[in-house]
Amino acid sequence: MDSNVKESFVFNQPKTFVERKQLAKVLVDRLQYRMPLAIDSIDDQVGKVFAAWPERIYILGTDGRVLYKGEMGPFGFHPEEAEKALAALLPAAARPAPPSQ
Repeated sequence: MDSNVKESFVFNQPKTFVERKQLAKVLVDRLQYRMPLAIDSIDDQVGKVFAAWPERIYILGTDGRVLYKGEMGPFGFHPEEAEKALAALLPAAARPAPPSQ
């Protein structure tokens, strides 16, 4: 995408898991990404199962069932929708307090 070129966010496709892990670190460091992050194997096993390319949010239950499936990114990537879905799944006592005004 032009915006990626403009912001120097263009990288070679990683060929090893170590290279993939280094690129994930760029995401965390440069974009101050603070959500927990999992890195798929170099053969993209999880990406193929979940059709997660280029990005997608899933909420999984403790039993492994899919409780929320977001749309494909980048334009369907809406973390705020996942946050609402997660809040609805949590018992009221476990929900975070709304931000104070």
